[in-house]
Amino acid sequence: MKRTSLAHWPCSIARTMDLLGDWWTPLVLREAFYGVRRFDDFQHSLGLARNTLTVRLQRLVEEGLLERVPYQQRPERFEYVLTDKGRDFYPVLMALTAWGDRWLSGPQGPPVTLRHEECGHTTSAVVVCEHCGEPLKAGAVRGEMGPGFPERLAQRPDVRERFGARPDSA
Repeated sequence: MKRTSLAHWPCSIARTMDLLGDWWTPLVLREAFYGVRRFDDFQHSLGLARNTLTVRLQRLVEEGLLERVPYQQRPERFEYVLTDKGRDFYPVLMALTAWGDRWLSGPQGPPVTLRHEECGHTTSAVVVCEHCGEPLKAGAVRGEMGPGFPERLAQRPDVRERFGARPDSA
């Protein structure tokens, strides 16, 4: 069954989920952040079928999160290196980790803890306002139509009720 593309939806969450596509892709990225770079190492650490891993790595390369870099000539072999775009995905994985640690860990605690190299303390992700530094919490933040919001949707009453009028049309 072919899935519906969310790539052109006016929603960054939908577009991101379209790119991720499934549960394996974030796990491939997790392994890349843990330092895994070679196909066989990804396969070994994830226990993933070669064809599935090939498709996930190709997609991440096509989307610019990983770069395929040769490391051997004969036979030709490649490793997968995080790009700037890929490294920018790190806070997303950390937010997922923090949520999973809080709500899905067993009584013995989280399976992996994170230590901040600069200060030496264990830590977890906290999403904060980039201006005041306060944590962002549900109910304390509201969505507004941004410059990329489609005009055809901005005119719908249900959308205007949810997001208000565009700031430039008030």
